[in-house]
Amino acid sequence: MRPPIDRLRVHYFLVKLGIEFRFPARLYLVGGTTLVYEGLRQQSLDIDISYEVADEHEAEFSRVIRRLKDDLQMNIELASPGDFIPLPTGWKERAKFVGRFGQVDVFHFDLYSTALSKIERGREGDYEDILAMLRSEQINMEELERAFANIMPRLERESLKRDPEKFIRNFAALRARVPPSS
Repeated sequence: MRPPIDRLRVHYFLVKLGIEFRFPARLYLVGGTTLVYEGLRQQSLDIDISYEVADEHEAEFSRVIRRLKDDLQMNIELASPGDFIPLPTGWKERAKFVGRFGQVDVFHFDLYSTALSKIERGREGDYEDILAMLRSEQINMEELERAFANIMPRLERESLKRDPEKFIRNFAALRARVPPSS
């Protein structure tokens, strides 16, 4: 079993990626990885990423990630909130810039998309993560409500896997945990 991922290990991964991958790329830290990097959680089991890279560099990017995964003894997984929910309008513009590592621009995936995907899953730890994002003012409840309303029609229309009624119940469960001032 590989050691858990903390902020220092995420940062080290980004530095090594910037050194070893020598082409422009846009990398998104996703989910728990963002929470760890922002100090909202102590550790995670893996580094979740999503990325954009030119087609001609896709194979090289994958090779570098696989090599880093082995060399650094890290679980690195491809993941995106878009794998679980329709992404709300403006998600890409809300991605928060982390830094440039070599030619790799690193962002946190839109935290509203992240929160919505966690709400859809609805585990206790997911609610704790969302509450931490709200407390730290990384997100606010009013904007989260707007993002939820934005994706609901598409969730109902586009997904055979997701249960819109469960998603509505999960969102209500989150609302019940949020103090009125959030």
